[in-house]
Amino acid sequence: MNRALPAVRLRVPTDEDAVAWHRIFADPDVMEFHGGRPADLSVYEELTARQRRHDAQLGFCLWTVLDESGEVVGFTGAQPWERAWGPAGEIEIGWRLGRAHWGKGYVTAAAHRTLERVRAADVPGVVAMVDARNARSIAVTRRLGMRLAEVYRTPTGREGHCYRLDL
Repeated sequence: MNRALPAVRLRVPTDEDAVAWHRIFADPDVMEFHGGRPADLSVYEELTARQRRHDAQLGFCLWTVLDESGEVVGFTGAQPWERAWGPAGEIEIGWRLGRAHWGKGYVTAAAHRTLERVRAADVPGVVAMVDARNARSIAVTRRLGMRLAEVYRTPTGREGHCYRLDL
């Protein structure tokens, strides 16, 4: 059964969003596939600043996701893959959501908005790198119409799946 996706709004992250991301991502469940433990506030301050630069230079970034009431629930968006391993030179879409907002369709709704925006920026295709154990994110890639393209071994020894979507 398909259900209606919630209304979401995307905005370029602000300095205040770094604090909100730090707070809602402090949950070990949220960080299970992102190093396993909460990151320092400085990590989110640098991340939001980098995303503002991406938006200004590329026309897309990891945007802050706001729910119907304007509450920050996480982020989704796109940015260049900058690691030495994986799909070098590609544009990766990604998402992270606060635990209280899981299972409500926010990521899927926001990821669809992301795809609209990267298409408008003339990006020919995107990838999503997902930990092979992350069933929730794998399900999102399927809802977006992505296909498994490659499998990587991450520097930490985990298996990472690279999903691809031509735009």
